[in-house]
Amino acid sequence: MGKMMRAARMHEVGGPMSIDTIPVPTPSAADVLVEVKACGMVPNLGNVLANWTKWFPHLPLPKLPAIFGLDPAGVVAEVGVHVLDVMVGDRVYVNPLRSCGGCQMCRAGERSRCRYFTFNGYFGFGPDSQKIYDIYPYGGFCEFMTAPQYALVTLPDNVTFEQAARFGYLGTSYGAMKKVNAMPGQSMLVDGISGTLGLGACLFGLAMGMTRILGTGRNKDLLARVKALAPSRVEVHALGEGSTHEWAKALTDGEGVDFMISALGPGSPASTMVDSLQAVRRGGKAVNVGAVAEMLPLDIHWLMDEQIQVIGSNWSTSAQCQDMAEMARAGTLDLSVFEHQRFPLADINNAISGLADRNGGFSNYVIVP
Repeated sequence: MGKMMRAARMHEVGGPMSIDTIPVPTPSAADVLVEVKACGMVPNLGNVLANWTKWFPHLPLPKLPAIFGLDPAGVVAEVGVHVLDVMVGDRVYVNPLRSCGGCQMCRAGERSRCRYFTFNGYFGFGPDSQKIYDIYPYGGFCEFMTAPQYALVTLPDNVTFEQAARFGYLGTSYGAMKKVNAMPGQSMLVDGISGTLGLGACLFGLAMGMTRILGTGRNKDLLARVKALAPSRVEVHALGEGSTHEWAKALTDGEGVDFMISALGPGSPASTMVDSLQAVRRGGKAVNVGAVAEMLPLDIHWLMDEQIQVIGSNWSTSAQCQDMAEMARAGTLDLSVFEHQRFPLADINNAISGLADRNGGFSNYVIVP
């Protein structure tokens, strides 16, 4: 490899990214160097980054200039001297979750509960995040990046780099399903099933043997595409056409679903989530991954009487991502549904500006360095 590489860097909030030539990094003893082959892109990333400091001032961006890129996949090009179980040439997904590695939460395998929890290539969760960025300043929008060996997920040959670049969104849904102990034979409701997170939950429901998968959304064409994935197991409901919880209970003999996943985005009304929450059966669970921004008016007495659990879930572990890779290897997780839209690194500003031809969660935007 050469000594220099290209990297897309943001120099000011709201400004375009520039393609800069910078030195190829050298991995530390416990890290690896990955040649990036594809990096998933947050839809409408340009608008997000331009407004992030106003929308979410408590979630800090890295110091500028910064290399973003949340979901990289590629080939291991070099390993540190303390790396034992990774080989040059391995095909990997790089989980962007970074933590200190030494606190009680990290030692217990709960890295997302570490005070240093940070998304490499995107944003942090607290004032300590910059310390992580100083150690790992390279996101996926560059030709080479360093990463800790704990972040690597080995990819089977039947998973492409473009499919692996979707693992962040998929893992968010899978991590939520692990929190509710999803198992074969259960029923679930997914709010926003045709979106990026919701479609992932549907795919895992099918892969994990869920008997009945109910889903809501606003685009009827996209809902029809989701139902077509497994017409005998998937039922869909258009939001605005009657109560979601009444519809769901009618399909479950009045019992309700075993759990509900809210994959609705921040701009969705709280009333939609509250309606769906009431579709959960007695003793069931609801988990939020979509971050509805409005305050939820919750009937605490009802939650107590019905023994309903409401859970917040954020991202997934590298071990859970490896689960996903193994499901794909076995053919139970179908990644062929994604429609990849590839952009070269030089075209990154066009790619992040927000594209109008999205097909909901079926579209997969990827930067290919």
